[in-house]
Amino acid sequence: MSAAVTGFKRFIFWDYPRAGWQYDVMVGLILAFIFLMPRDWFRDQPRASSIVMLPSERGTTVFWMDSEQFSGTSEADMAKASALLKARTGKKYNVVRLEPIVDSEKEIKGYMAFTTP
Repeated sequence: MSAAVTGFKRFIFWDYPRAGWQYDVMVGLILAFIFLMPRDWFRDQPRASSIVMLPSERGTTVFWMDSEQFSGTSEADMAKASALLKARTGKKYNVVRLEPIVDSEKEIKGYMAFTTP
């Protein structure tokens, strides 16, 4: 029983010499965990940019803005959208209309910001 406890302690505290076979096995297990675990386990999926410029009609510019950009406020407003666009693009845009984009459950997924230069 004490040999199992000693082995477990050495495993937890990484008490094997660097050139030993136990060390190599532990490193192999760690690498297998890193490279063989599916991304879904950690919900680690690539995310789109939070503000994206979309093609639009002449004279206006349209941006899609993620709803998380407005997480600190109770409701998305045009002044906050203008400030976010200025911080992100470095240009001053005048937001004339801000439309929420909702999914089938009526959750707000983002906003379409219609701007003029």
